Amino acid sequence: FNLQLWNNYFHLAVAFITQDSLQLENFSHAKYNKIQNKYGDMRRLIGFAIRDMWYKLGLNKICFIPGMVGPILEMTLIPEVELRKATIPIFFDMMLCEYQRTGEFKKFENEIILKLDHEVEGGRGDEHYMQLFESILTECARQHPGICSLVESFVSLVRGLLERLLDYRAVMSDESKDNRMSCTVNLL
Repeated sequence: FNLQLWNNYFHLAVAFITQDSLQLENFSHAKYNKIQNKYGDMRRLIGFAIRDMWYKLGLNKICFIPGMVGPILEMTLIPEVELRKATIPIFFDMMLCEYQRTGEFKKFENEIILKLDHEVEGGRGDEHYMQLFESILTECARQHPGICSLVESFVSLVRGLLERLLDYRAVMSDESKDNRMSCTVNLL
């Protein structure tokens, strides 16, 4: 098993699908349709490949936690529903993997909280992502009773954080300093 090779693969694939020139939602409707008709959404194709390769790592997955949490988060925040549905379950697999090794998933949890703050501040994430994140991880957890309550607590924590981060991002353009200060206090 060549850790560096796999690490390079994942980072390169995530860098490919997150590049600005592939963010179709930023284009005009006509350009979006033209690209979709000619090439399809390449992000989805590569995202599915990343997901499939992740599940083929077997016991070696633990080598990528917490290092791949940020890149996977960046990928799941792309506003493409099928890509999100296919890749958010990787987070549960990461939690399960770390839990089976250590009895907790603190490294994963700390990393996702840190990276989520950075990504939302950078303009990524939305209400739909928050709902999808919550529903997918909760559903995955129900199939594993031993870790279910821990995952539900984690999901609740992330939901609260994401709500506050999205509120904070929204009020940063607001003229009212009171609204900004209130939102900042809530976030803290």
